[in-house]
Amino acid sequence: MSSAPESASPPPFFFEYPELPEGRPRPPARRPAWRPWSAWVALLAGFAGALAGAVVVGVVAAAFGASFDDPPPAVNISATIVQDGCLVASAFFFARLSGLPRPGDFGLRPTRPGPAVGWMAVTFFAFYAVTAIWVAILGTSPTDDKLPKELGADTSTIALLAVAVLVTVVAPVAEEFFFRGFFFTALRNWRGVWPAAIVTGLVFGGIHAGSADATYLLPLAFFGFALCLLYVRTGSLYPCIALHCVNNSLAFGVSQDWSWQIPLVIAGALCAIALGARLATASWPRRAAPAPAS
Repeated sequence: MSSAPESASPPPFFFEYPELPEGRPRPPARRPAWRPWSAWVALLAGFAGALAGAVVVGVVAAAFGASFDDPPPAVNISATIVQDGCLVASAFFFARLSGLPRPGDFGLRPTRPGPAVGWMAVTFFAFYAVTAIWVAILGTSPTDDKLPKELGADTSTIALLAVAVLVTVVAPVAEEFFFRGFFFTALRNWRGVWPAAIVTGLVFGGIHAGSADATYLLPLAFFGFALCLLYVRTGSLYPCIALHCVNNSLAFGVSQDWSWQIPLVIAGALCAIALGARLATASWPRRAAPAPAS
């Protein structure tokens, strides 16, 4: 007998189930039935909303005397937060077209800590190995401090703190929610894990073209690809968010020439993400409970 297709046989720990009345059997595990085309439409809609939001932020700031051509850090930071928010909203909107999604549909589910930490370590070192090889091939070291400078992290302490939160907390959560939680999951319903992971990685690297050194885009694409595999292996988005947070915190700390501050930033960002995830899943819209059988 031939085996079931990959999309119909995920690892048993990959999915969560809603609470069921005692004695009622659980339904078969399945991934969300998000259409592959919705990944691309959601990406376009998210960035269209981000562009419109950035214009609105710029116009409002200009009305209060800010320069539209050379906006202050607060405007750039606000526009970036709007961009991340639009990606999250777009993912939720297009997922909602197939029915009210659960947190677990986006990967917001617990996983086994031991294997998760192990796979995070493998992903982390693979990413840095690829980066090191790429640097050796180029003969130059790519830098990852373009975004903090563009956002004005060096203009004031308040701006520095705001950029730190944006880079280490907001960006990892929003990007993982969209790219791994929705985009990759929708594409996976097309041709399976590997094509979806490759495409997601390439898109993930490409969207950083305006905020990262051009020579850093290929390692970022590999990072996006590897995070997809981490998601598959752990069955949870939380390890992806945590690793993304650690990487961004390291890059941000190095860009500021920090040393002992970096572990504190990582710990603080992870705590903030954990608290936010707890609050978000607790307040998530719930499906109506099924009516009891008569």
